[in-house]
Amino acid sequence: MKMVAAAKLRRAQASAEEGRPYSHSMERMLSGLIASLPTLDTAPKLLSGYGASQKHLLIVVTADRGLCGGYNSNIAREAKRQIAKLHKDGKEVKLFCIGRKGRDALRREYGRLIDDSLDNVTRSGAQFAPARDIARNLRNKYEAREFDVCSLLYNTFKSAMTQVVTIKQIIPFPYTTLTTAMSPGEAIQSAAYDLEPEEDALLEALLPANLAMQIFAALLESYASEQGARMTAMDSATRNAGDMINKLTLTYNRSRQAAITKELIEIISGAEAV
Repeated sequence: MKMVAAAKLRRAQASAEEGRPYSHSMERMLSGLIASLPTLDTAPKLLSGYGASQKHLLIVVTADRGLCGGYNSNIAREAKRQIAKLHKDGKEVKLFCIGRKGRDALRREYGRLIDDSLDNVTRSGAQFAPARDIARNLRNKYEAREFDVCSLLYNTFKSAMTQVVTIKQIIPFPYTTLTTAMSPGEAIQSAAYDLEPEEDALLEALLPANLAMQIFAALLESYASEQGARMTAMDSATRNAGDMINKLTLTYNRSRQAAITKELIEIISGAEAV
């Protein structure tokens, strides 16, 4: 399993690293476009929202299989913490579980909150088609006012030994946070273009594309994190099994030697008695 995970990790890590510039560039482009808007009154609802933040949808991205160390348990622990925090603030919470392990971990305590779940989304690797379908489903639910705020909870890949639990709001588009993070030069440069068609028409097309892109990026990061965690866990399991075999072999040899010594003593004692 370690060798298989290592082989998958190389491809998954390359895909995750290659996908990051696209998602980051999409966010920067949207932030610059929003900075040029005179008002958000006519902006799409994926940007401006419906003026409420009572209903929260939390998308929990985990694996469908175990044997990957704390990868799944860390996500489940953070999901429970976020649920408790939102409930403390008087918010309603719904869960969308991507991956069987996350659903199973949350079902016992928060089964009533699970609104939807998907299995085997990343079983053979992260693909864009499932992310696009999930984004379309989320847009339909948002237009039906089934939730007011949607956030992604997933692992960001740093290295084979390090995965960072990340929570990211994707609906409405968090333009305030991203615009604040931009440097003044970037904001001025982004707002200096003449746009055709108008900003609202561009946002109508770009915001759904960005939603699918951010979900796809989360799937890429999660799949790479899963393979890295599994490779590390299986390496530790191999080392621990080797240590246990060595200890058991030493114990067996000592017991065998003690039995042989006892038999020799009995034989020698019997010979001397004769």
